[in-house]
Amino acid sequence: MRAYPLVVTSLVATGIVAVVAVGCQNQHEANQEAAQKTSLGASSSVQDLMKARNLSEADVEAALKTYVPTGKMDEYYIFASGGQSGNVDVIGVPSMRLLKVIGVFTPESWQGWGFGGESDKILEGGNQGIHKIRWADMHHPNLSETKGDYDGQYLFVNDKANARVAVVDLKDFATKQIVPNPLAASDHGGAFVTPDTDYVIETSQYPAPLGREYAPITDYKAKYRGVAIFWKFDRAKGRIDPSKSWALELPPYTQDLADAGKLGSDGWAYINSFNTEMAVGGTMEGKPPIESGASQNDMDYLHVINWKKAEELVNAGKTKTIAGMRVLTMDVSGPEGVLTLVGEPKSPHGCDVTPDGKMVIVGGKLDTHTTLYDTAKMKDLIAQKKFEGKDDYGIPIMAFKDAIDGQVEIGLGPLHTVFDDKGGAYTSVFIESVVAKWSYTDLKKPVEKLKVHYNIGHILAAEGDTVSPDGKYVVAMNKMSMDRFLPVGPLYPQNFQLVDIAGEKMRLLADMPIANAEPHYSQMIKADKIKAEKVYKSGTNATGEIDPNRVEGGKERVVRNGNKVEVFMTAIRSHFTPDRIEVDEGDDVTIHVTSLEAAEDQTHGFTIDMYNVNVSLEPGKHENLSFKADMPGTYPMYCTEFCSALHLEMTGYFLVKPKKR
Repeated sequence: MRAYPLVVTSLVATGIVAVVAVGCQNQHEANQEAAQKTSLGASSSVQDLMKARNLSEADVEAALKTYVPTGKMDEYYIFASGGQSGNVDVIGVPSMRLLKVIGVFTPESWQGWGFGGESDKILEGGNQGIHKIRWADMHHPNLSETKGDYDGQYLFVNDKANARVAVVDLKDFATKQIVPNPLAASDHGGAFVTPDTDYVIETSQYPAPLGREYAPITDYKAKYRGVAIFWKFDRAKGRIDPSKSWALELPPYTQDLADAGKLGSDGWAYINSFNTEMAVGGTMEGKPPIESGASQNDMDYLHVINWKKAEELVNAGKTKTIAGMRVLTMDVSGPEGVLTLVGEPKSPHGCDVTPDGKMVIVGGKLDTHTTLYDTAKMKDLIAQKKFEGKDDYGIPIMAFKDAIDGQVEIGLGPLHTVFDDKGGAYTSVFIESVVAKWSYTDLKKPVEKLKVHYNIGHILAAEGDTVSPDGKYVVAMNKMSMDRFLPVGPLYPQNFQLVDIAGEKMRLLADMPIANAEPHYSQMIKADKIKAEKVYKSGTNATGEIDPNRVEGGKERVVRNGNKVEVFMTAIRSHFTPDRIEVDEGDDVTIHVTSLEAAEDQTHGFTIDMYNVNVSLEPGKHENLSFKADMPGTYPMYCTEFCSALHLEMTGYFLVKPKKR
């Protein structure tokens, strides 16, 4: 009989019940002890279970590290771009459980986002041009910051396809504002924030004439431009103030990712770019596609922006008004030292400021290095006006060798970089499908690589782009997932993989299929920084204000004024008051409905069959639904959220009396 440590696991339902039995005399005793210590009566030995499931010891340990028992909470939130879904995915870490989908740019029916209630007004505010836009390509969520640290108050997200920025309030995980960009046709390098969230910065991607006016492609060099919008954020109101916002004109290079300086580099912003060749394609005319045309030069340009000086010039009136927005043009920003360029490795897709604010790390997809730009050196070069030339638009160019601190050989296709609390940097390497760990403080330290599955694009770490990263975890955001999950047809899910970075070596812990769209950038924040409300103050509407039409119990009523009908309704377990509404065909109907619930997690919903209206009524929530009664007939209305034993009885009728023909 020999004593040995044993980890016994029993996989039950959706989770893992873990029992640790140490010093057991034999396998029989271990099984008995396991059965005693779990209410579920685990009886198989860990070896039998591992054999049956084809699990290794590393698999079991990884399961224990990611398992969050029922009733216990995750350590972190991830706020992940929902890509083409247009919404935000909220994920718990280390469990990698999907906690919520936040409706932002796209209707989301469970929450009644965009189906007749107050959210319609927010979505309407994001329309561009003459079209009612209800889809988005969300790319880069960024959390609000105070002194360069996440403060857990707001989340800002962009829509690449339609050049918009949204504000999400993290008190209730709900979108409060969508601001359309009047200048750009697309965006990519934002929304990113300055260290105290004075500004939310949105940068264009594909150049176009500012204001999106028509110009023939032959006028590309003369009339097409990039732009960076500095949206002024009013923290007291929790809203972007377009009237105090402004823009910086950029050359028609394709701007990509961006980051704001911090600590010693506060007041600066950095944007990388590609297609400095200004290739415009023309495959049908026998010309090379943009793909190859944009890969001819040796280097592209990192844009170095002194935004505090730009702000001074804007306030001094040195701007031009374009499409209703104040724009600091290149003929001002170049000579004034606001905008400066420096060469960067070809086709960059990462631009990340180190936690100490001393370096900007750039990864170029067509290079094998990460390049470290010294923020202090670049400030000095600009102050001394030490340049090697100018571009075609008169923007000064710093010498590459003078601006950098060094380069690190990373591998094939380095992209984004995030950081831990020990000077470690973690770079996504697309072509090799690895996470590369290296030291931005000791460039001679060897690079460690961890294989991920597959083609990692973006990457995130626990508070990994703040002034005080946590370490602990990295998440590889992989673009492909062949052979990782059950087949679901030709369109495969993306794959998030949780990586343990607390030890000396990186360790892959878990896979999480992302099934609703292609995510891009994400951020991970300590859970205790989020102070989410559990119940609304009675009568709170989608904007977070007490609605003037909120309804108190006992004051329900129906008011008719000509062909306008207003219904003042309440909802509480398990009925609506009133529960019968009768109108005439053609009436304009507005239903003001307030949930009288005050207990946590007692949510109702309200819909009228066939009328495409649906709202979610969390405790205390108020909604206003307006629509035309244009279909005569009899339509049930009911609670859509299972709320009580008599949920099915929480119903009524919407009756539309037909016109006399």
